[in-house]
Amino acid sequence: MTLEDILEDIHSLEDELRSYERKYGVLSETFYDAYSQGEEPASPAWVRDWTAWASAYTLWLRRREQYRSAIQALRMGTDTVTQVIEKTARHDPIPVAA
Repeated sequence: MTLEDILEDIHSLEDELRSYERKYGVLSETFYDAYSQGEEPASPAWVRDWTAWASAYTLWLRRREQYRSAIQALRMGTDTVTQVIEKTARHDPIPVAA
């Protein structure tokens, strides 16, 4: 997996999360907090959406953490953020631990 792969996943997931947020009228963070506390959908028709929404949010959190860890590792090495941007702007693959 590369830094670009992680960033692509984050952006795709954010698009998906925004779709649910528009549909249900709350931010994903608010939804996920309630969902993880055991709140259930008011309508049986929402069950699939809520399951997919929770999965997307969980994966988004994981990818954000992977991104933070990758950037931190790069910065602890020899790369500055400017050097990382130089590589990513050229779409050079920057491998990261999965």
